[in-house]
Amino acid sequence: MEKFPLTAGGYAKLESELKVLKTERRPAVIKAIAEARAHGDLSENAEYHAAREEQSHIEGRVKELGAVLSLAEVIDITALSGSIKFGATVDLADEDTDEEKTFQIVGEHEADIDQHLLNLKSPLARALIGKEEGDSIEVRTPGGVKSYEILSVKYQ
Repeated sequence: MEKFPLTAGGYAKLESELKVLKTERRPAVIKAIAEARAHGDLSENAEYHAAREEQSHIEGRVKELGAVLSLAEVIDITALSGSIKFGATVDLADEDTDEEKTFQIVGEHEADIDQHLLNLKSPLARALIGKEEGDSIEVRTPGGVKSYEILSVKYQ
């Protein structure tokens, strides 16, 4: 079985989501299904169908999170240093616009670009792996080739 790399923070976040699904959302949707059933004819009961759909979503996510957590390999990034690898927080400067961005390279199950958590398998992360502070990289993106300078690398 393939192990999934996770940071300690990513593991805790997924574990917390699983707990909320099991202890709060699952009981709430079961209650909503019971209430909708009490309204009678289920074939035309939109509340019932919506609750069943939500239950299906919750059960699917519970199963997915359980599998990910059981196969997780939690990596202590505070013990890492050197060139860029999993867990690194990297400050980049776009060489065309001088715009600065910060990303942490994480596993696919904790990646969230809005939170600056970059999927290890993304083109940008793959281009960064093995590089060091001061290096320049080029990344092929849907919008064309982008060039970045690596300003700093931290493991925190």
